[in-house]
Amino acid sequence: MADPADAPAPAARKLWNYTPALPIRTAPYWDWPAKPLKSAIYLLRSWNPVGMRFLFLVAAFITWTWFTPDITRAQTIAFDWVFAIWLRNLIILTVVAGGLHLLLHRYRVQGDAYRYDMRPMMKGARVFFFRNQVYDNMFWSLVAMQFWTFWEALMWWAYANGWARMITFEANPLWFMILIVLIPIWAGFHFYWFHRLLHVGPLYTHVHAWHHKNINTGPWSGLAMHPVESFFLMFDTMIFFILPAHPVHVIFLLFHHGIGAPTSHAGFEKLRTGDNRGIEIGDFFHQLHHRFFDCNYGTWETPWDGWFRTFHDGTAEGNDLVRERRRRIWMKD
Repeated sequence: MADPADAPAPAARKLWNYTPALPIRTAPYWDWPAKPLKSAIYLLRSWNPVGMRFLFLVAAFITWTWFTPDITRAQTIAFDWVFAIWLRNLIILTVVAGGLHLLLHRYRVQGDAYRYDMRPMMKGARVFFFRNQVYDNMFWSLVAMQFWTFWEALMWWAYANGWARMITFEANPLWFMILIVLIPIWAGFHFYWFHRLLHVGPLYTHVHAWHHKNINTGPWSGLAMHPVESFFLMFDTMIFFILPAHPVHVIFLLFHHGIGAPTSHAGFEKLRTGDNRGIEIGDFFHQLHHRFFDCNYGTWETPWDGWFRTFHDGTAEGNDLVRERRRRIWMKD
């Protein structure tokens, strides 16, 4: 009779159905010695015409040009122009998050192609309102949308009343373009430090833990969070009280959160548009954070995860580093 000890060890459980090329890398802007050529090439590639960043910018111009009330109406707070912004944001969120959910998770138009995690959205789980992950996520995303509208309306009021300085492309073309490049970096800066704070003590237990119920994420998960978190998520918009900017810049920054959160949490790397083509929507960098919790607090465009040794590059070695860091923390406790 064969000795059980001689039996082959079970295969390691497969964590991911799909990953981008590993190891993932952060932007080279912060490398030392500086690599200006590499950084310039990386920056140009990041503005891929079918990438989210470029699409956010195009959407910001369209939104400002045709779907935003005239700024002069914002001199006084009134229901009509605020409601117009609210309704427009509701439609955007529903089309983006709802559309991606229907395409990728409900009707599964591309099956499991480019899907990170094979686990389904949870049903019957008591940790979620309505005991349903999707319904819970939808509800709290709609709550977050109220704050999205609040910060935007506040900026329009500030521009209309001279509390913030509004520029035009014609008068300030160089600064206009520089600000477009800087906004994604600023959004990443704010997100890292705000997010890192949310992982500390009571702020995690009572606030951010709501978002981390979503171990496996879907499009509605991106903005599904405690109201305190969703209120401050877009607080970075207040930079425009200091820096002169155009309303397009405001909308572009807000879209990094209002649209960026649903797309980055979609659970898929790409929305397939052809046999080997697709629109890049996912964010494996952040998917790793939801899976392993104490890593990748920022974005791939910010350096602090690397500097503070919380960067996970998606490899098996990265898994081991996270587990070792946890072991050391537990031993101290």
